[in-house]
Amino acid sequence: MDPISEHGKRCAALIAGFHAARTSGIPIGLQKRTSNLFRRREQAARHKLDVRSFESVLRIDPDRMIADVEGMTTYRALVDETLRYGLLPAVVPQLKTITVGGAVSGLGIESSSFKYGLVHETVDEMEILTGEESIVACSPCKNRDLFFGFPNSFGTLGYALRLTIRLVPAKPYVHLTHARFSEPVGFFAHLAQLCDRGATDFLDGAIFGKDELYVTQAVFSEDAPMVSDYTYMDIYYRSIQRKHNDWLTPKGYIWRWDTDWFWCSKHFGVQKPAVRFFAKWALNSHTYQRLMRLAQRLSPVSAAIESVIQDVQIPIENAPSFCDFLLAEIAITPVWVCPFKTSEQAYDLCELKPNQLFINFGFWDTVPTTHENGHYNKMIEDKVAELGGRKALYSTSYYDRETFWSMYDQTRYEELKKAYDPDRLFPDLYAKCVERK
Repeated sequence: MDPISEHGKRCAALIAGFHAARTSGIPIGLQKRTSNLFRRREQAARHKLDVRSFESVLRIDPDRMIADVEGMTTYRALVDETLRYGLLPAVVPQLKTITVGGAVSGLGIESSSFKYGLVHETVDEMEILTGEESIVACSPCKNRDLFFGFPNSFGTLGYALRLTIRLVPAKPYVHLTHARFSEPVGFFAHLAQLCDRGATDFLDGAIFGKDELYVTQAVFSEDAPMVSDYTYMDIYYRSIQRKHNDWLTPKGYIWRWDTDWFWCSKHFGVQKPAVRFFAKWALNSHTYQRLMRLAQRLSPVSAAIESVIQDVQIPIENAPSFCDFLLAEIAITPVWVCPFKTSEQAYDLCELKPNQLFINFGFWDTVPTTHENGHYNKMIEDKVAELGGRKALYSTSYYDRETFWSMYDQTRYEELKKAYDPDRLFPDLYAKCVERK
């Protein structure tokens, strides 16, 4: 049977299971292989829908440069398939275990986002399992309320089972250039100029301190004088500080951050050469996620340490101010920096101004503290709001309900909830992302 027909059979079986879940009276959740949420969640009783089989690349159309893919497909599997045609997804989030559906419902980003926007802005069509026990096809022309309301909904309106995403041509190699800056204002001004020119294929940056900031441009290339490998002993983020030029294969570039989970592998000791030598099999984001979740289950929250795992989006004009705040008050380094430009189309739950350049700051570490739990994360939330930004909801949030719904369109959300989950089988967005239920 062809992949599209197989997908249809999986959908029919899932609908049958969903009917049983609806009549059980137990809240509904998903049984899946991977998750990239970074917040502790209550282990409430849930009727788990098994969506683990929805992980196939259904079709690649190299002429139209699109891919039909199931929602639980990881970007690792998708990239492997598209590269066979000399193509890549327009935006590939940084970690191999991120799924296509997850990147849309939770907002995915990477270094091509300055050209193509966030992941959901590269999607043409979706099939979504809604709370009405039905699979709804949506696009900018069909059921457009669901199409433009689904991004950033985190599974509270339904689950993406199939998506059509745009692809772009790739070449055999990627040439990287790292340029150092000694202060934030010039650093962010240069990023803005490069975004305006649009002459590069990829663009991001890394901040190691207030006087050590790097802009990394990357362009596809037909040849390379040498090719680096950051999947074993060499660590990619350290190369930024010591190399002006570098060359990688497209796959090496796309997964440059995965081997060391950006720089967070340091928490597991595997950046030490002696440990790394024997741990090649474990150098990937999937291993680190499993270890992190094990630690969350076994280790109580320490009163002396606060986990600060956040991605925030700041308008470009306010990026230097946020950088100064982050380095002075939170003192986490390195920091990942990724520019992105929103499209002209507004998305209901993605409260970012259309057609505007933003800077995503990604910072993930622990901070020694003598304050109450959440002190530094609340400072970050207040600063982001002050500067007209938004934070990603994949991680811990501390908003009270009134503040949260002042930032997100509660009236519009309730309209979508009434249309596609009228019996409220899924939690609402505040419960899912802040109360962590």
